[in-house]
Amino acid sequence: MALMYFIILGIFSGLTEGSGVLPDGPLNAAVGETVMFTTTLTPTETPFLTLAWTSGAKDIITSHTVNKTGPEYEGRITLFPSTGSLELRSLTLDDAGEYLVRIVPAGEAAKMGRTTLAVHEKVSNVLVTSSSTDLVEFSGSVSLSCSASGSSLSFLWLNGSSEVTASDRVQLTDGGSSLTIITVTRSDQGPFRCSVSSPVSTGTSDPVNLSISYGPENINLILSPSQEYFAVGSDISLTCSVGSRPPAQFKWFLNGDQLPDTGSELRLMNVQMSQSGLYSCQAFNSKTLRSQISQPSAITVLGLSEGVGVLPNGPLNAAIGETVMFTTTLTPTETPFLSVVWNFGSKNIITSSTANVTGPGYGGRITFFPSTGSLELRSLTVNDIGEYTVHISPAGEPPKRGSTRVEIYERVSNISVTSTSTDLTEFNSSVSMSCSASGSALSFLWLNGSSVVTESDRVHLTDGGSNVVINATRFDQGSFRCRVANPVSNGASEPVNLTISYGPENTNVVASPSQQYYTTGSDISLTCSVESRPPAQFKWFLNGDQLPDTGSELRLMNIQMSQSGNYSCETFNSITLISQKSQHSGISVIAAGGGYYIYKKK
Repeated sequence: MALMYFIILGIFSGLTEGSGVLPDGPLNAAVGETVMFTTTLTPTETPFLTLAWTSGAKDIITSHTVNKTGPEYEGRITLFPSTGSLELRSLTLDDAGEYLVRIVPAGEAAKMGRTTLAVHEKVSNVLVTSSSTDLVEFSGSVSLSCSASGSSLSFLWLNGSSEVTASDRVQLTDGGSSLTIITVTRSDQGPFRCSVSSPVSTGTSDPVNLSISYGPENINLILSPSQEYFAVGSDISLTCSVGSRPPAQFKWFLNGDQLPDTGSELRLMNVQMSQSGLYSCQAFNSKTLRSQISQPSAITVLGLSEGVGVLPNGPLNAAIGETVMFTTTLTPTETPFLSVVWNFGSKNIITSSTANVTGPGYGGRITFFPSTGSLELRSLTVNDIGEYTVHISPAGEPPKRGSTRVEIYERVSNISVTSTSTDLTEFNSSVSMSCSASGSALSFLWLNGSSVVTESDRVHLTDGGSNVVINATRFDQGSFRCRVANPVSNGASEPVNLTISYGPENTNVVASPSQQYYTTGSDISLTCSVESRPPAQFKWFLNGDQLPDTGSELRLMNIQMSQSGNYSCETFNSITLISQKSQHSGISVIAAGGGYYIYKKK
């Protein structure tokens, strides 16, 4: 008599799909490939009384005294009778759906299991197109679009090896397949790649490189050899360094008049006195249409009569109250000079022939060295600034002459910095800092930490460099010092610390543990990460409705199915008054425990 099989007892409360007999679903597989439905049963030598696999309303295989295979599955399946497991090959999109197995072991209660199969097309033909690849920093935007073949696709953008995330400048739309960068910067150079994934495969596009033009900026004039005074006939090289993409074009100026030279280096060969003056260079970028001119560099060419050979090139620099040494280039001799005369302008300092005669005002202030004709002058005052000459008559040689200049400076002291503000907001405020100091012939240099502050589109130096105005960004955070120098001394101010508020940006929700489904009773932690100064304030939302939690972490303890949904966080900066909301993070909660029972009846 034929056997009849009936499902009994029904579904126990909270039965999970596949619990006990089949693994939790869904199972993911690709079109054309193979999936294995593996039961949790221990292999047995005693055949099952009956076994049946179905997919929806379709019979796959029924095994009793003989095996009966559904027509759609001929040649595509393999049944493993010792465990009831099933292999399904040559998958198509129509194979997606729910799969059910009913097993009646000999001498045991009936068993049942179910799971779900998702069939996907593999990722292929990943391609990125760009609205432009030639851009100017701070002056343009670009849109990149990613296309691909496949199913259930998700998109991830990479800049080099770094993941591209949404921010105030970066927008991700169309499910992440479109990337728009607003107000491009040089850091957006690339290469950009689009990584496309599905549950069964991934693919990555060829790289797209953007050419971001910027500059010129940080122009600097370098003198080689580095000195202010040169002898007639010297060779001098001036190099104009600048940050620029594409490379800048150059112009050179002497005392404001343009020279014919156009390269980044200006070479002055066999230089003459007529070439003394203030040299400067100008850089121009043909893409950004911006230009920048350097600070002038002074070059003074001295004739041989001005001390070259007998006295070193001047000027000699010394501080008020200190000492200057006029050292001749003559080799010490035991034979006395016939005469040595030192003058300061029209005033006589000392005359040495048969005896030494010191001029008025120099008693006790000088030391004369008769073997070389050198002179030491002490207790300097500003009245000692000027031209010094020496006339030397060696025995049996032509007379010799030399001259040089002495500059006297007051030492640098009392350096202080005042600032219009120290608490600023990025892109929305500027700060002006002023440096004052005692001393003479002062030059000013600003430092942020250990880096030199130079002029740019955001930074302006005025009043000889003693004042700096900065349109603030977060990179201006730090301690600013003013370094003041003159030819005889230098010093630095106490630091002024700027606090730059910015953000929030790059708001993102991370779930821990990270998985697609959670069972009831699980503990889940959602963390809202964000870049913000000062630290951001937080709000949490479930399906758009605000939750009472306010911290950066949302803890879901002993979670229930009613807590499934889309979670997001919103960050707010109380200084910048900017807020930003994260992308949704989906949490799916399924019930735990339970099972199905079946029995047979004759």
